[in-house]
Amino acid sequence: MKILRYILFPIMPFYYLATWLRNKLFDLGIKKSKSYSTPVICVGNLSVGGTGKTPMIEHLITVLKNEYKVATLSRGYKRKTKGFQLGDKNGSAETIGDEPFQFYNKFKEDVLVAVDADRQNGIEQLMNLPNAPEVILLDDAYQHRKVEAGFNILLTTYANPYFKDYVLPTGNLREPRSGANRANIIVVTKCPDNLNETDKTLVLKRINADENQHVFFSNIAYAETLLSAEKTMKVEDLTSFCLVTGIANSKPLTDFLETKKLKFDHLNFNDHHNFSPADIAELSKKELIVTTEKDFMRLKDYEVLKDKLFYLPIAIAVDKEPEFRDTIKAYLTA
Repeated sequence: MKILRYILFPIMPFYYLATWLRNKLFDLGIKKSKSYSTPVICVGNLSVGGTGKTPMIEHLITVLKNEYKVATLSRGYKRKTKGFQLGDKNGSAETIGDEPFQFYNKFKEDVLVAVDADRQNGIEQLMNLPNAPEVILLDDAYQHRKVEAGFNILLTTYANPYFKDYVLPTGNLREPRSGANRANIIVVTKCPDNLNETDKTLVLKRINADENQHVFFSNIAYAETLLSAEKTMKVEDLTSFCLVTGIANSKPLTDFLETKKLKFDHLNFNDHHNFSPADIAELSKKELIVTTEKDFMRLKDYEVLKDKLFYLPIAIAVDKEPEFRDTIKAYLTA
């Protein structure tokens, strides 16, 4: 894979130019963005996947849901439906996508969960509902310049920060590093638990945020209890199991499990993997399966897995949490 990326290096300048020019046309107003009276907070990244957008959306929901009517709007990747869809009691990962279905399962009493590949249409549909939201969280739409979000949150991982990366196909960036200039907040995600101030200062120097941008650091907080549809299990009680992941970057999870000295084999699928009948037949032979919450949304309805399937919940912990919350709410009350 790395060799192929080096071979494709001559293509990189053309991709860079195309994405840079597209952004410049939006910046100059030649290509049109649409803004809205309802506050729109966009969460996204410059790189291809794996920066922690889903837990950040969930964190924002917990920050805002007690004071505002909140809606999430996602594309609904790999769903089997088209157009605008609202999450409801009859929904599933197939109707709205695995991540939106996760939002719905966790927060259905507190937020509206919607999907639409056309983000402009999705926002307008939400605004026209009788119970219209007061703030919309736009999931994975940093490059969706047709919508002018009022507030942009850019995520980048500590291990693979955008300022050390290159645009596709040689690197993992969807657009040039200068795209970070659109962010109101930059969050360095998946930081080690022991990150010290010296390490933070080095990262801050490389980000070189302007005076109107805020930079925060976050880390993943893993639960100590596994959940299933009907049962719970302590992580410390695990002996041996099969770990099943279909996410962009499973390394933080495997690192966590290894620090617990746990014995497991790992079936590592691509992000948003659609589990085939052969996959399910193979998994049915396992005695105990541990997976991510996102993957659980796609596996939980298989009867043959019901008594053996557990997921490990995660959350994010943001440093300077009060400042983070105040920055978000300052936008909403401006």
